[in-house]
Amino acid sequence: MLKKHLVMFAAAIFVSASAYAGHWTYEGEEGPEHWGELSPDFEACLKGKSQSPIDIQREIEAAKAVPIKFDYAADASEILNNGHTVQANIAAGSSITVDGTEFQLKQFHFHTPSENLIHGQSFPMEMHLVHADKDGNLAVVGVMIKEGKENAALAKLWAQLPRHADEKNALSARVNPSSLLPESRGYYRFDGSLTTPPCSEGVRWLVLKDPISASKEQVEAFAGVVHERNARPVQAVNARIIVAD
Repeated sequence: MLKKHLVMFAAAIFVSASAYAGHWTYEGEEGPEHWGELSPDFEACLKGKSQSPIDIQREIEAAKAVPIKFDYAADASEILNNGHTVQANIAAGSSITVDGTEFQLKQFHFHTPSENLIHGQSFPMEMHLVHADKDGNLAVVGVMIKEGKENAALAKLWAQLPRHADEKNALSARVNPSSLLPESRGYYRFDGSLTTPPCSEGVRWLVLKDPISASKEQVEAFAGVVHERNARPVQAVNARIIVAD
């Protein structure tokens, strides 16, 4: 069932961010605390032991990680609002390599506030770059976004920000995802899950230590489009080990 969910999500996330869009929300009776009750397919949201996001604490680091090899050759081709987040889709040709396995970048999207915490610290936003290998296994690179100076790459995306659910815009400005990465790419790594239903586990999480910046106006513009906090609360770490480079 896990493999089925991951494969289904890997196929669907690149189009609409979730194969189950519309059956859950971030608040109220269909909010995160109730996801596991909404469908048998969402059981992992309630019973999973390696759920994401988490509060990343230094004291549970255990080893040294191999640097991520980034090869982001393709630009974002379109930006869409799927009702839960704003997502930029990527043409074929960009990848990361982790443990000798290549994962193709499919899309990146945003959450406010950040879903993962670093040493208890929350950030105004977090970007997730979603990758899949040839078998549909997922690797997500998380990038924290702090409030500061205007982000030029985000400004290009936000210029065509889709303001309504199911709205999609072709991007006229070239935005390469590498322009949204911090200069230093040290990271925390842990096993986790999707942060949206069906909350399937088996996802490699690679959260960069250093944040990028965005202006207060850019953060507010995104928050105004999603109309709510689109962040799942942190989950129990349980027996997981966090590895840092």
